Amino acid sequence: MMQLIRSSAGKFMTVFIVGGFLVWMVYGIGMEVSGAGGGRPGELGSVNGTPIALEAYQARIQQLTEQMRAQGQVRLTAEQQKQLDDRAWEELVNELLVQQEMERRGIGVSEAELRFAARNIPAPQLAQQEIFQTNGQFDLRKYQSFLAGPEASDEVFLQLEAYYRNAIPQSKLQRQVAAGVFITDAELWRFWQDQNEKVTADYVALDLSRLAPGTPAVSETEIRRYYDAHKDEFERPQTARLTVAYLPTTVTAADEAATLARARAVRAEIAGGADFAAVARRESQDPASAQQGGDLGPITRGQMVAQFDSAVFALPVGELSQPVLTQFGYHLVQVQERAADGQSARARHILLPLRKSDEELAKLDSRADSLESLAQREGIERAARSVGATLRQGVSVSEALPYIPGVGPALESLQWAAAETANPQGEERPVSDLMETDQALYLVRMESYAPKGTMTLAEATAQIRDKLIVQKKREQARAVGRQMVAEARGGQSLQQVAARRGLVVQSVGPFARAEPNPVFGQATQATGAAFGTPVGKVSDVVETTAGLFILRPTAHTPADRRGFQAQREQLRAQATMRLQQEQLARWLDSVRRDARIKDNRDRVFGRAS
Repeated sequence: MMQLIRSSAGKFMTVFIVGGFLVWMVYGIGMEVSGAGGGRPGELGSVNGTPIALEAYQARIQQLTEQMRAQGQVRLTAEQQKQLDDRAWEELVNELLVQQEMERRGIGVSEAELRFAARNIPAPQLAQQEIFQTNGQFDLRKYQSFLAGPEASDEVFLQLEAYYRNAIPQSKLQRQVAAGVFITDAELWRFWQDQNEKVTADYVALDLSRLAPGTPAVSETEIRRYYDAHKDEFERPQTARLTVAYLPTTVTAADEAATLARARAVRAEIAGGADFAAVARRESQDPASAQQGGDLGPITRGQMVAQFDSAVFALPVGELSQPVLTQFGYHLVQVQERAADGQSARARHILLPLRKSDEELAKLDSRADSLESLAQREGIERAARSVGATLRQGVSVSEALPYIPGVGPALESLQWAAAETANPQGEERPVSDLMETDQALYLVRMESYAPKGTMTLAEATAQIRDKLIVQKKREQARAVGRQMVAEARGGQSLQQVAARRGLVVQSVGPFARAEPNPVFGQATQATGAAFGTPVGKVSDVVETTAGLFILRPTAHTPADRRGFQAQREQLRAQATMRLQQEQLARWLDSVRRDARIKDNRDRVFGRAS
């Protein structure tokens, strides 16, 4: 171990650890949030009077951006950048709230705690480093040997101390906040039941078009009464109605063929004698494994996506696969080891994601430039026809649903519409500049814009009428359903009473309480009826958001008591951790509600509110 660290490779790894992960850990726990760098702290905002420095905010954005780039996200869309900016702000606010709470409670750390933690409880980022692992598992002896060796400089220990001086008090605070979490055996058994008790059921969906044909009349009085009683339903988000012209940037069959050809060329290079690890470091677009020569470490059966999993557990050890296609792209896979039971293996891979070629991107950029210039001069419709762009009219984009079909997340278009409305340029239906998402390059023309507010009765009338029509049709169908239940309970089969009304009996299951149901979704009423009705008996009419149903359970499998006993403590640990996380989240929400948080980012950066 010491020879490795003293070698050039070992020194590189040590510098990587010190220069990367420890600096990240010190940065990541909120140090210098309130005024590093000698700028004007407090200008960006504050938490209970403690300022958040502009430098800290910008540094956190840079840190998060680098993390996304390491995951293969080279360019951020406007929506992604806004999400990242907001995440940076939220993290800094939360860190200050935690620091303030630790000070209020007098939570600190002793020198003895620092020494013990630094020697025996490595930070997660260090524990994951390959030089501290044996057979894929963290090896405490290797870590302690590193700390005792000459490569562990004063800088290393200073950074470790900074990390633990923050991490240990935070851990103490978390334990105090979640100290009351306790799970009884009865609660644990119910958790096990919800996961493992299964039921299979026949069901009849009460088709409104058959059981309640036609369109019932809805009076203006009924509409007014509903509007007055449910005004909270008619809070309107900021909304724009747009004409959209877009050029898809998604991968085509030609792009896939080009990637496949590249994968075959890389495979031929390795088959011809090239070093797999060296090629992986050069070619693979999986950042997590590329630096390790493509090494994925231990893999258990079922851990990876199906196509990749099949390749790993079918390939002979040492053989290089043909290109394997998954949703991530084409992989070249080589299995290095496989357990005797065939349930685990060690493998490496090279990932070539499905992307457009440079030539195709250049053509797309040229078309996009033409679309933008023509739209400004000749109008969006003529521009779309000229360059072969897809044109959609009457597209609604709102804060509640900032999405355009074929384009993807489109918050930027809504922000543009708001800015155009607030600062009109005197143009009739102006056209935006070119915008970009992961799916398309696009521009928009505004048809109408409505700021956030409450819909008027006139605006809401059509929506209310449709809702009341469905309610009336459901009530008619429910009455027919009750008659069907009575007939089935009176001796007729569910198939007979359903067929007489043109309905079909279908089957669903087995399913558990805690899992989404392919028919009912997360509908607790239907799930409760399925588990609460005896096998062979017919339930009452059950109403869910998916519709009206009658159920007849056909099989009921109780949860296994012996399996529960065997896994009880593991379940307790999992459930306790989940409840502790929920308790911490509730505590932090409560602290945030009571805090005085000032967010001046819009003013500082001159953004439209």
